Amino acid sequence: MPFTLATWNINSVRLRADLVLKLLREEAPDVLCLQECKSPVDKIPFELFANAGYGYWAARGQKGYNGVAILSRLPLQDAGHIDWCGKGDARHVAAQLDNGVIIHNCYIPAGGDIPDRQVNEKFGHKLDFLTELRAHFGDSRPERAILVGDLNIAPREDDVWSHKQLLNVVSHTPIEVDHLDTAQEAGGWVDVTRADIPEGKLYSWWSYRARDWAASDRGRRLDHVWASTDISAAAHGSRILRDVRGWDKPSDHAPVFASFDL
Repeated sequence: MPFTLATWNINSVRLRADLVLKLLREEAPDVLCLQECKSPVDKIPFELFANAGYGYWAARGQKGYNGVAILSRLPLQDAGHIDWCGKGDARHVAAQLDNGVIIHNCYIPAGGDIPDRQVNEKFGHKLDFLTELRAHFGDSRPERAILVGDLNIAPREDDVWSHKQLLNVVSHTPIEVDHLDTAQEAGGWVDVTRADIPEGKLYSWWSYRARDWAASDRGRRLDHVWASTDISAAAHGSRILRDVRGWDKPSDHAPVFASFDL
């Protein structure tokens, strides 16, 4: 069953429901994973998405903060969630397609501004989240699984506009990259985007602070699509829809796409 999947930090699903609908109409992914929905589940406008052909969903939410949702036009079943770090945050939800593929939608903490857990609790939370992610998928190595989301780390030197200038900036520090790499390795995950696009600068996020985000182009690749080793060779067609960052009242993230022939 071939299908196309997209992941997008929407930065408020109710505020930007029209942008979600625009993406569904124009790009028609079979599955769309959203992060930072900032809404209780009962307030997410699922009826709008169902009317657009996306009648299946799984979600976890909370008021004004975090939140993850999986929208699909393919049948899927809610496969639960993990309460990483035991904080009760809505940062993970899983769903299973009829072909047995499990999709994990994750929203890793941003980590605050100071890359030192001794003075910044948020940074410690981020590192602990990654440690638990590593342990979970290391103990139970995934099969027929896809992990997507805003992982809030740009791991490679060409995943940021300036490796040298961002080495001490949260999202690209060596300790974060090491934590992400070990989590990826422990689970046997393959970075599908970079498997398809192995060379060159690649970004999925541009700050709202930039006066002209496109001209300055100071981006980072914070949004990822991973596949378990057994199905990674079935992935292809990766792309980042940079133009979406320029839509009216946009999220600061752009959607990341990949297709799978399974």
